[in-house]
Amino acid sequence: MLVSKNWLSDHLDLSGLSNAEFDDILTFAGVEVEGIEEMGVSSDAVVVAQVKQSDPHPNADRLSVTQVDAGEGELRQIVCGAKNYNVGDKVPCALPGAELRGGFTIGETKMRGVESKGMLCSAVELGLGADHSGLMILPSDWETGKPVRQFVANDTIFEIEITPNRPDLLSHYGMAREVAALTGRDLKEFEFPTSELAPANGAVSVDDQEICPFYTAVNIKGVSVGESPEWLQGKLEAIGLRPINNVVDITNFVLHELGQPLHAFDAAKVTGGIRVRNAQEGEKFAALDEETYELLASDCVISDQSGTALALGGVMGGLHSGVTKTSTDVILESAWFNPPSIRRTARRLILHSDSSYRFERGVDPGGVTNASALAARLIVELAGGTIEGPTLTAGSAPTLTGSVALNQDKLQQLVGGSISMKQANAALGRLGLTATGNGNWKVPSYRLDLQRHIDLAEEVVRVAGLDAIPSRNRSSAAAPGKVDRRYDLELDLKKRLAAFGFYEAHTIKLISDAQLRDALPLRPLQDGDIIRISLPLSEDHSVMRPSLAPGLLATAARNVRQGAKAVRFFEVGRCFRNAGGGKATDLESETLGLVLGGATQPAFWASKHSCHSDAFALKGLLGALLPGALVQFSPAKAGQFLQAAQVVVNGKTIGSFAQLAPSRGRELDLEFPVYLAELDLAKVVELRSGDAPVDELPQFPGSSRDAAMEAPADLANAEIEKAIRKQSEPLLVSFDCFDVFSDPSGEKLAADRKSIAYSFLYRAADRTLKSEEVDAAHQKLLKHLEKTLPIGFR
Repeated sequence: MLVSKNWLSDHLDLSGLSNAEFDDILTFAGVEVEGIEEMGVSSDAVVVAQVKQSDPHPNADRLSVTQVDAGEGELRQIVCGAKNYNVGDKVPCALPGAELRGGFTIGETKMRGVESKGMLCSAVELGLGADHSGLMILPSDWETGKPVRQFVANDTIFEIEITPNRPDLLSHYGMAREVAALTGRDLKEFEFPTSELAPANGAVSVDDQEICPFYTAVNIKGVSVGESPEWLQGKLEAIGLRPINNVVDITNFVLHELGQPLHAFDAAKVTGGIRVRNAQEGEKFAALDEETYELLASDCVISDQSGTALALGGVMGGLHSGVTKTSTDVILESAWFNPPSIRRTARRLILHSDSSYRFERGVDPGGVTNASALAARLIVELAGGTIEGPTLTAGSAPTLTGSVALNQDKLQQLVGGSISMKQANAALGRLGLTATGNGNWKVPSYRLDLQRHIDLAEEVVRVAGLDAIPSRNRSSAAAPGKVDRRYDLELDLKKRLAAFGFYEAHTIKLISDAQLRDALPLRPLQDGDIIRISLPLSEDHSVMRPSLAPGLLATAARNVRQGAKAVRFFEVGRCFRNAGGGKATDLESETLGLVLGGATQPAFWASKHSCHSDAFALKGLLGALLPGALVQFSPAKAGQFLQAAQVVVNGKTIGSFAQLAPSRGRELDLEFPVYLAELDLAKVVELRSGDAPVDELPQFPGSSRDAAMEAPADLANAEIEKAIRKQSEPLLVSFDCFDVFSDPSGEKLAADRKSIAYSFLYRAADRTLKSEEVDAAHQKLLKHLEKTLPIGFR
């Protein structure tokens, strides 16, 4: 909401209160100031000038070359594009060096070859109005050469974010009331005109009192619709509203003055009386924004007795029922509408207005007739005419506030005794509450948010200021517990993955049925394991994810479509499934998901060959995450993947690994191999919870031996490694596979066989091994392998 400081000054004295102080006062009281814009002329280099001569520009049909008197003793040449002035008019002239709105500084320049020493300004360029159609024509009695700022009133516009629970602040008077309470300044008493109320007796009827509990109408005859006076136009333009005509401008003024929306109907376009009814299902309504909307039976319509819709209640007026220049008789509406009803209508139709914004949050029920009386008086004063009869009413204003008790003991416990009850009572009194005795306070009708003791306590603290409550350290540090240690370990894991070049992803916990094909659960899914949403918002969110892989693959695909050459993502999240095929309680498991694929390094000029990540890169990553642990991939059924395996660490399964099928990769626009892993987070954290093992540097040299073996083509490397470790040779330090050979043609090696070469490193911790010792240990190991595996050494 935009608030004019000058407008606020009509209700309280703001002298001595700077814009920064105003900002701080509201912000620390919970009313956020989002922007401050100083309006008007701030530079003395913008002066009153008189046009002495105006000639066509020699090189531009739309420009003129003017000679102006800026009080300097000689004429100043300025090129101008406006056409709305005459020789002899006085206009604002920005001299070189003048700074206009937006930080724009005026200088001397040439325009189409003609020298221009300054700029003649429009009202919008000076922040003095919204008219940008031409130059701002100044009064003839303003002295030439004097700064314009001496003749105009500057203003400051605050953009304020009002929380939904404070609709009482959606007006200048409401904001002035708040500032007065926070600063202790006196609020000027608002003198509302008196108005006679009378039952409508059929002239106004309300079909549904739940949607519209209270409706009033005032008949004003003989009005003359025309331009509003300057003071009214200036107030509206200051907050960004465009003046329309005096009647409409008055309704807008009262809305922003008091926060009560009003609407004026042309009485000549109303047949019979006013009827507040529910819309007919599918009824069409032409609104002021020149759009036609299809209504539901739950929408509130203001119509006449013929059934013609005049307005969409609480939202927007009708296109053909409003006041125009030819209107002479006016029906002024002021009402209280049910907030949920207005909110549903406005949001469904995506039709929002200043009126709906206030009705959605709840306007002051006690202000309906006051706003109507003020608007009616202003219409008579500014547009002529007479008020015919009393204000007609249908229904009654609801009572939404009452008496609330302030518990002294709870308040003192909350503020630590730093705010006395005398200060608390004074704060509530400044906010408009009335003490009724025994700690009870009568809440005014405009403070719909004050319903409980804690609401009053919050108001006391807001008015007194948080600075009035001293800081006290009443807590002591506690030793980290199990939850703290688990959090630290998870955070360390995420940092480690980030250091390896992975990006953390957060995906939604709901997936579609189609995405189940990408699931890589820690344990195979059985019938009934999938948890489905009974009433999903969309088909894309119909299943609770049993795996992180679908979301990670969708993230990878999205990034590749945006031009990424590689994908390295991880996610720590919760997965869901039914235990035992749906026969037991639902299970939720914390899981670590990884996706890896694409180029291993960015392209650069010295790179001749691009290399893509592979399964061994992912296995190496897991080994780096779990230092000192033995990481193995144990083959498993691939299912919908190209290949799959169980991730085994130190002999225990902790998760799953898979390579995405190329066909599925093409569907996701992933043109390179993609690898996935899902690990049980609890087991990963447990493996990382201890101290990382550190071995001393060996004091004695080692000796290596190579061995090439011929084995069946389907013999897994994991089986060979398992057999090597089972031998438990004390002198064997490490071993690595450094070559694999196969010949599908069968010429050099049988097609169903392969050749595998290993390097074995032997070392003793207490001595340098002799060659005979190394050979003996090596031969012993080879014989063991020949005995336990279907292999032969070459």
